[in-house]
Amino acid sequence: MSNPVVRAFFVGKAVADILRERWESTLTDLAGEVGKAWAELQEGWQTFAEDVIARAEAEASVTAREITPPPFKTEDLQATLDDLRAEVAQLRSELQKYRSQKA
Repeated sequence: MSNPVVRAFFVGKAVADILRERWESTLTDLAGEVGKAWAELQEGWQTFAEDVIARAEAEASVTAREITPPPFKTEDLQATLDDLRAEVAQLRSELQKYRSQKA
């Protein structure tokens, strides 16, 4: 390669080839890292969603057990209704007494 123009051409071509190869390698590595990060992010969100659902179901189960009254027997329910009716009648009577004293 005694001709400097030919030498410059081949040096430029070699520089361009090496830059292209390194650029491709860098892009490939970058794409791989982005794909890996994206997969980890999706897995993290999936795990987060599963944890949220599990906790919500556990809390709902505990709350349901705390709130659910014991089942009433028909006799117990009837007795409770009778007691409530008696209390309402007594309160009405007391309210009428109070109103008559005001008037």
